[in-house]
Amino acid sequence: MCAWRRLHRNVRTLRGCFTHGSLNCTAVTQWQPDRCGGLTFCQKLSTGGALRNDFLNELKAQMAAMKKKAADGLPSSNWMPFEINPNLPPETADIVIVGGGVMGWSIAYWLKQKEKFSKKMRVLVVERDPTYSQASTVLSAGGIRQQFSLLENIHLSLESADFMRNINEHLSVVNEDPVDLQFNQSGYLFLASEEVAHIMEQNYNTQRCAGAKVSLFSPQQVKEKFPWINTEGVALASYGLENEGWFDPWSLLNAFRRKAMSMGVIQCFGEVADFRHVKQVLMTKNGEQIDMKTIKSVKVQMLNSLEYQPVECALVVNAAGAFSGKLAKMVGIGLGPKDSLAGFSVPVEPRKRYVYVVHCPDGPGLDSPFLIDYSGVYFRREGLGGNYICGVSPEEAEEPDTSNLEVDHQFFEDKVWPKLANRVPAFEKLKVTSAWAGFYDYNTFDQNGIIGIHPLINNMYFATGFSGHGLQQSPAVGRAVAELILDGEFKTLDLSGLSFRRILTQEPMLEQNIV
Repeated sequence: MCAWRRLHRNVRTLRGCFTHGSLNCTAVTQWQPDRCGGLTFCQKLSTGGALRNDFLNELKAQMAAMKKKAADGLPSSNWMPFEINPNLPPETADIVIVGGGVMGWSIAYWLKQKEKFSKKMRVLVVERDPTYSQASTVLSAGGIRQQFSLLENIHLSLESADFMRNINEHLSVVNEDPVDLQFNQSGYLFLASEEVAHIMEQNYNTQRCAGAKVSLFSPQQVKEKFPWINTEGVALASYGLENEGWFDPWSLLNAFRRKAMSMGVIQCFGEVADFRHVKQVLMTKNGEQIDMKTIKSVKVQMLNSLEYQPVECALVVNAAGAFSGKLAKMVGIGLGPKDSLAGFSVPVEPRKRYVYVVHCPDGPGLDSPFLIDYSGVYFRREGLGGNYICGVSPEEAEEPDTSNLEVDHQFFEDKVWPKLANRVPAFEKLKVTSAWAGFYDYNTFDQNGIIGIHPLINNMYFATGFSGHGLQQSPAVGRAVAELILDGEFKTLDLSGLSFRRILTQEPMLEQNIV
């Protein structure tokens, strides 16, 4: 307040100088009354420059002091009361995509790519991790394969492999470097024991009918092609001949993001804290009450701040990965009576998976495949120089704590290394050099993706629950979701079997080749 009083006193002093003629006027020629009865100059008033500069400098200094004092009194000294946060999302958007991983950005790209009319559709992608240090996309093993048991998964991966093979035809940006996924085209090698060999044969027939290039190997053929493998206990093997291997996950995510933003998609780093929705009550023939909801706006909480922005929107895409189930509960999904439609939750939760980086100078060479042992242990080559990554999914009763991404190194000693060294004897001399952990968006119902609109939320679409194969299928899933939104139906691939309906009817689509 003292600063304000000094400021007003200086202004009154300056006015007094004009009134009593104390300023040095050198070019005044005429005074005229203005509309309010005061006096104005007909020609420019030239005053003493030194006095005017002193006043302006003092005014500037007092304003700076007031700004600093106000800022120091607030919870965060970085917040300035006279500045608008440039990172706030827009107040309105046509489509809000929650989740800025590879799935979210793929959907954003395909929405803009398929936009038919004015090219004015406003798409907003909200991501809560600006560093992507905990994003499931970049923490994955980066594999792609067609060796699944369900036709939907095989077709999704075939379409995605074709997209990646021609990625610069889709995601190149003018005056930017071409996309390099660092794709290693080495097939997956699945090993089967006597107990499950018949299932591998069934899967092989399904894969071949769907157009996948896969070959069955006997233990002798495996030994001839990969002499470093111990084939003890192996009854049959399945090897991908093309469109399989591994790539850099960050390169794919960033390529989708760069292209989508060049097409006008808006990026916002924040966390969705709530939804505003309206409700319409319907009654079934049996007298059951059904609450149909429509989301009107999304509340985006800015990171490390008390600020938030409500974003009015026409529809929402839930691509929040491992946390999509939690996001769905904000609209009341799964919170109704257990015997009602509203009682069916989105069965997706985070499951932590460890990835270990090991060094073994005498390990498999450049022809090494992405090997999946029937014990569940896997490994693949990581660059050159005898480096590999490996891991295994834990048993249901041994699922690790998901409150953090800490790595359990004893798990490698007990569960990974013994089985790995048994299959590849050279790995008896390996050394762990680093490790990390990431989350699967694990579908507890049937370990398969959920794609489509929720039956009780008429403007929320889902693309989640892929349980470890979302990265490799993201190009095709993004297009499928865009087709549902803009065309009202699947056009390229019929993925209706992966809708929310199967959860309501309790008809799981079990995928047998989960890594």
